[in-house]
Amino acid sequence: MSNHINRVTLHPEKYPSGSHYPFSLPVFNQTKQILFEFPVTFFVGENGTGKSTFLEALAIASNIHIWRKCEGARYQFNQYEKQLYKYISIEWVNGKVPGSYFGSEIFNDFRRILDSWASSDPGQLKYFGGKSLITQSHGQSIMSYFRSCYSRRGIYFLDEPETALSPKSQLQLLDILRENGKARHAQFIIATHSPILLAYEDAKIYSFDYSPVSAIEYQETEHYKIYKRFLLETKV
Repeated sequence: MSNHINRVTLHPEKYPSGSHYPFSLPVFNQTKQILFEFPVTFFVGENGTGKSTFLEALAIASNIHIWRKCEGARYQFNQYEKQLYKYISIEWVNGKVPGSYFGSEIFNDFRRILDSWASSDPGQLKYFGGKSLITQSHGQSIMSYFRSCYSRRGIYFLDEPETALSPKSQLQLLDILRENGKARHAQFIIATHSPILLAYEDAKIYSFDYSPVSAIEYQETEHYKIYKRFLLETKV
C-alpha cells in the first residue's frame, strides 16, 4: 500500500497578500511542490521559518479538525494568518482518509474536551487508551493518545510532539512510528526539533531553512550537528 498523500502543490500566484504572514515568507513563494515518498516525513527549521504553519495548513486542507478552544482578543490581528490552506492542492492516492492533528500547545484543550465527552459517554475513552487523559501526567497522556490513535489507518500531522516527552518517551514514539509507518496503513507528517525522532531511518527530512524547501540528510540537520558538537565538547 502506498502513502495516502503523494504530493502537495503551493499556488503563490493566488495569494491574497504579499506583505502579510504567512504569504510574506520567501519559503512559501519559492516552493512549488513537496513530494511525500515515505510513510514518515519530517519538517525541520528554525522557529519562524513556517514549518508549523504549513503543517497546520496541510491538516486543514485534509479536512482534519483541530480541537482547540476559541482564541481570545489579540492586540494585533492578522486576517491572513490561518488562510494558507486555501492556496495549496493535495494529491491523494486513493481519496481522502481520516486522521488527526496533534499540537503540543493545544493538547490540553483536547484532553479537557475528551473528559467532557466521557462525563456523559465513558465509552469514548476506549479510543484513547481506556482512561481519562486528564488523570495522567502531560507526558503520559500524550503517549496514551499516540499508542491508541496511530494504530488506525489514516494521515497524522504532529507539531513538535517531543515538547513534553522525556528522551525515553521519544524513543517509544519512534517505535510507534516504525510499527505503524512500516505497516503502511498510517502516514505521518511531523514538524520537530528532536534529533531522536529525526533518527527514524526510513524518513524524508525537509528543511524550511532553505527557499525553496529542500530535502536534507539526517547528519545535515542543525539538530544533529548541534547535539553532536555539544556532547563531544561536554566534559564528563
